[in-house]
Amino acid sequence: MNILKIVKGKVEIRKDNGSLLRTIGNGVAVAADFNNDQSLIAITTMKGKVEIRKDNGSLVRTIGNGDATGARWNGSDIAISTTKGKTELRKENGSLIRII
Repeated sequence: MNILKIVKGKVEIRKDNGSLLRTIGNGVAVAADFNNDQSLIAITTMKGKVEIRKDNGSLVRTIGNGDATGARWNGSDIAISTTKGKTELRKENGSLIRII
């Protein structure tokens, strides 16, 4: 299992012994979360967007409308907390399932 660590806005992927595997992102990350098989990472940015990236760092897509405060994987879906106090449940492709 790997661990995510945010240092100066960049996301570091580390082994469980602490050794660095790679650094990804463009320096604007505030939160990050792996999916179940650790192949995808949901990164919440300072601008309130959620970036979905592969474990090698390549950008898959950006989702959200700029009001995200955090994102966590919920199975294959993503639960995005917003500044309005709501939680948006979105599919991996970014389409909205429901607002809770």
